[in-house]
Amino acid sequence: MNLGFIGFGAMGAPMAGHLLNAGHSLCVWSRRPASVDFLLAQGARWCDSPAAVAGASEIVCTNVTGSADVEGLAAQLATGFARGGIHLDFSTIAPSAARRIAALYAPRGVDFVDAPVSGGSGGARAATLAIMWGGKSALAPRLQPIFAALGKTVVHVGDAGAGQVAKACNQMVMVAAIEACAEAARLATAAGVDFAKVHAAMLGGSAGSRVLEVFGARMATRDFAAGVEARLHHKDYALLMDEAARIGAALPVSATVWQQLNALMAQGRGKQDTSSLLRVLETGAGPAR
Repeated sequence: MNLGFIGFGAMGAPMAGHLLNAGHSLCVWSRRPASVDFLLAQGARWCDSPAAVAGASEIVCTNVTGSADVEGLAAQLATGFARGGIHLDFSTIAPSAARRIAALYAPRGVDFVDAPVSGGSGGARAATLAIMWGGKSALAPRLQPIFAALGKTVVHVGDAGAGQVAKACNQMVMVAAIEACAEAARLATAAGVDFAKVHAAMLGGSAGSRVLEVFGARMATRDFAAGVEARLHHKDYALLMDEAARIGAALPVSATVWQQLNALMAQGRGKQDTSSLLRVLETGAGPAR
């Protein structure tokens, strides 16, 4: 297919590469042109604006930071799309933003699909992402070749915005588990027990999980260099807590985790790995020391 792609960070860059390797043609645009040099060297074509990308593509994929970024791009893409075009967004944004973008496109005969992903940059590089998407089910045959090049698990959740709700639920469980790991590490250390050994024991028990394996190991070795920057989980929690407030959903555990993420950010640890939630427990909620 003739595809467009915008957003070449740690996730987007390998995803775009996989689409090229799968045999699709790719038109690209970036605020930082140098970020797409590796794709141009592989045969991608540069466009001078998002509208130009839309004009040259059947489907435009985006993977950027937040709701405002996607809505800003949608306003520009809308002027370039032909009827029947699709904006396929892999970003994590507010469900309400996804619905607004879908409403923007509808009179133009263009579809919006929110397809946030889980698996991190490692999953993006390995093309093993979990993809949860919202949009018209009739679009599935057109989207399937793209999803097949990028992920191993693909679930259609519902209409536009439903993919973002699924991603919010995923983040709720994952980050709550990271906080639980941090509290386990804090308890073990306070009791005078080596958390590295506790961690090894837990992996063989009913607490064993991917989160415990990865984030618990970082706590045990005190390797807080960014694997997943905490600021991104903080952003995700801001979205899900706003949605919960909007619809009146009580999320008591998530509310507590949200406060711990707020404390982490206040300590200036946003570019560290989210395993730094342990350091919040160690130092309290005040400034880092």
